[in-house]
Amino acid sequence: MCGIVGYIGNKNCVPIITNGLKMLEYRGYDSAGIGIIKGANCYIQKSPGKVSILDEALKLSKISSTIGIGHTRWATHGGPTEINAHPHFNSDKTICLIHNGIIENYSVLKKELITEGYEFVSETDTEVLVHLIDRFFKRGNTLLRSVRKALTEVDGAYGLCVISADEPDKIVVARKGSPLVIGIGNNENFVASDVSALVAHTSQVVYLDDNEIAEVYKDHFNAYSITDEEIQKEIEEVTVTLEEISKGGYNHFMMKEIMEQPESITNSMRGRILLKEGTVKLGGLLSVQDKLANAKRIIICACGTSWHAGLVAEYMIEQFAEIPVEVEYASEFRYRNPIVQKDDAMIFISQSGETADTLAAMKEAKRKGALVLGVCNVVGSSIARESDAGVYIHAGPEIGVASTKAFTSQLVVFALITVLLARKRHMSEIDGKNILTELTKIPEKVEQILKLNDEIEKIA
Repeated sequence: MCGIVGYIGNKNCVPIITNGLKMLEYRGYDSAGIGIIKGANCYIQKSPGKVSILDEALKLSKISSTIGIGHTRWATHGGPTEINAHPHFNSDKTICLIHNGIIENYSVLKKELITEGYEFVSETDTEVLVHLIDRFFKRGNTLLRSVRKALTEVDGAYGLCVISADEPDKIVVARKGSPLVIGIGNNENFVASDVSALVAHTSQVVYLDDNEIAEVYKDHFNAYSITDEEIQKEIEEVTVTLEEISKGGYNHFMMKEIMEQPESITNSMRGRILLKEGTVKLGGLLSVQDKLANAKRIIICACGTSWHAGLVAEYMIEQFAEIPVEVEYASEFRYRNPIVQKDDAMIFISQSGETADTLAAMKEAKRKGALVLGVCNVVGSSIARESDAGVYIHAGPEIGVASTKAFTSQLVVFALITVLLARKRHMSEIDGKNILTELTKIPEKVEQILKLNDEIEKIA
């Protein structure tokens, strides 16, 4: 739930970072902080509460820098206090770090570092990371090498950014199990945990994959595997616009997204329904659709709202395609020893494509040899990239915590998948046409219901 934003370039990084953090507020947090390089040291400002409180403190301090990192924290290890907020730095205040994720072996590492003379001021697992990096840096390693060596001793998940006053021309970033994206600008570069923090500045991004590390300079970046192999990363174009992630005149994102459902449902179906043939074309499934139609069993795996979409999908697929379906909660699936066979197909649902439990369950399914498919909303997300094939729901950005348009779009996409499979198995053309005809009427019916908003409000 935490947010990361970083900047390196020629501009003052402070307003860029705080504005970026505000774009990530919807993810939930209890404290915020920013770290910059100022001369021979790192300077940190952090506070519990909203980013606006941090913003006011930064305006009073009048600090500025052309390189910095910012973070919004949702407390895990240690309470929501100023001391526990990120960033954290080493005792010399020359290395500054922010981190999403959980370091599972932090208590063992902390004891080791304490015996070496390191002092801890917070209750967080993250502070262990900055002292580990400091340990290797003091042994003569570069910042990149120090981060890499530190991460080889860590068990757990991380998306992290590190800056050092001794190497002030770069941000070192790394990812394992927590999303991180590099934004490519003109003589400036950005880092964030979510592209929504970047769209005001650039449409060109690079998604880091698990076990990758990168040096981000203002005019280029270098990417490597955690084992020190150089990687050529592809720059991708982001289609999300600033308008899409604004409230658009509504008081709340949730209300906006409820009212967007006729459009989002239409977008989920656009170009996919072949009404004359009574079937469906899903480009993302073309290479696997025969294998999916002949699967002995389909296992749908998800969390939260997406899991509920899976329950509805189970009824649809079993009734019309007559393929046995099981629906698993991803957080349970990953911690037991599930029976998954090679003639099974697994479909993983996630609005963000980054749900940690769902992503971990997907990796377990791949290890067991199943056909792995993703149903996601966010283009370029981890589940979308790591699945064998999949379908985007094309609902547009969903900022509200309670899912609305993403849920209805998930149901529509599963209706399309159902017709595709049923037509490949036994469903007649006329039955396919009838179902798809009714499906195309849904946006108009939803719009009619939403026009009753004022009347429904009076009744409520």
